[in-house]
Amino acid sequence: MKPENLYTLPIWDKKDEFVETILKTKSLRVERIISSGHTSENGFWYCQEENELVFLLQGEAKIEFSDGSIVSLKAGDYINIEKEVKHRVAFTSKEPETIWLAVFYQ
Repeated sequence: MKPENLYTLPIWDKKDEFVETILKTKSLRVERIISSGHTSENGFWYCQEENELVFLLQGEAKIEFSDGSIVSLKAGDYINIEKEVKHRVAFTSKEPETIWLAVFYQ
């Protein structure tokens, strides 16, 4: 068994975000997501059946909520988004790429 590194960037075409499931159980899922200027499509809102604890490891991002509020995140910040709260990604940095660690739980 060898360790992996959350900061090692994969080679991908950057057309879409890179999503890697690190751990998945019945009640928990951990994903590493890498964005490079990616945002949610206009009019699209996430409305998940799971809670989501999001850690921003690198870069900068903005999450917009359906009530009009926007949360700005920088490396080291985290936010817990309760299930069924409508939100979208309004901004992610390209340089450096944005690295998220998302923990989805019941």
